[in-house]
Amino acid sequence: MKQGKNYPWLVVALLLVVALLNYMDRQMLSVMKPAMEVNIAELKSATNFGYLMAVFLWIYGLMSPVSGIIADRLNRKWLIVCSLFVWSGVTFAMGYAATFNQLYILRAVMGISEALYIPAGLSLIADFHTAKSRSLAVGVHMTGLYVGQALGGFGATAAAAFSWQATFQTFGVVGMVYSVILIMFLKEKDKTGDTQLTVAQQPKQNKNLFKGLAALIGNKAFWVILFYFAVSSLPGWATKNWLPTLFAQNLHIDMATAGPLSTITIAVSSFVGVIMGGLLSDKWVHKNKKGRVFTSAIGLSLTIPALLLMGFGHSLIFVVGAGICFGLGYGMFDANNMPILCQFVPVKNRATAYGIMNMTGVFFGAFITDRLGKSSDAGSLGADFAMLAAVVLIALAVQLYFLQPAHDEYTDA
Repeated sequence: MKQGKNYPWLVVALLLVVALLNYMDRQMLSVMKPAMEVNIAELKSATNFGYLMAVFLWIYGLMSPVSGIIADRLNRKWLIVCSLFVWSGVTFAMGYAATFNQLYILRAVMGISEALYIPAGLSLIADFHTAKSRSLAVGVHMTGLYVGQALGGFGATAAAAFSWQATFQTFGVVGMVYSVILIMFLKEKDKTGDTQLTVAQQPKQNKNLFKGLAALIGNKAFWVILFYFAVSSLPGWATKNWLPTLFAQNLHIDMATAGPLSTITIAVSSFVGVIMGGLLSDKWVHKNKKGRVFTSAIGLSLTIPALLLMGFGHSLIFVVGAGICFGLGYGMFDANNMPILCQFVPVKNRATAYGIMNMTGVFFGAFITDRLGKSSDAGSLGADFAMLAAVVLIALAVQLYFLQPAHDEYTDA
């Protein structure tokens, strides 16, 4: 299979599990605060817990472009294996943490190690898959992120059944064992897109470390992609961090009910959305080179009425319907970001490009998370959610007007 036509899908299957572990390991901490504060008193302070969550976000964002540059120059297989092993080791070590400072350092290391994965993983999938299957392949991989995020929410359940220490230790071991499986089955693909590399082979490095970065800066299409990706990240992070609170306020229910209701609604509908977006995009691009852009635009357009209903809806049907609509649309958008990037950026610079996009999206996410926190305190969370619809409309207009791909695979020739 490693040399056969089915191997590109084995790559997706292997990396889907890595994506799941990536999001699950980072999310578990957010729901295990009550259990952990019994042993680590500093966690009783919401401010301290905020510091703990923020250090991961800022380091992850700052490391993303660096990770992309590294992935464009080193063997991505070994980068992915090392990334997984290190963050799994950090997860394992968190089970032995006894002080706040130890947790803080471990979360910082996790931010570095997890940032190394996404640019390398997505660029490897994009290289293995052609126009016939690229969006679907990326979409299937993205389902791992959604499932991992949802499973991370059950960390509190596992902590209650066993202990928070045992929960971290168990999932840390799982990740380290899985890194051995990747060593056996995952292969690198040459940047020319024709051959798979053996363990001893390495992709050729650019003589100038910043040559790829300079090429991206001069690429007008990349700036357009970066703009609409960053702006569209605002509602993405808003729903991830504040939708449970919005559900609780609008439906007048407790957080124990609002949390699962919101996260499961978004996760399931996003799962469907990435598959739909992948299938539609891969078919449409054969008839029209803007097929991927159009599919992404359809997804973004679905989020506009969803945000309005989220903000102003006060019945279960409206609010849950809005969540489903948003998940479907954002999933279609997610499935096509890397495939669209492949239409404007050469293969040797794609990981760098996605790393910059990831960093920008995270920083926009940090901004909107803080802004909506103030909105919640002021009692205007719903209204500000609805205002994000206007922001998405601007991103949609920019995307449709400026992105004019000539091919489905950009080359230097």
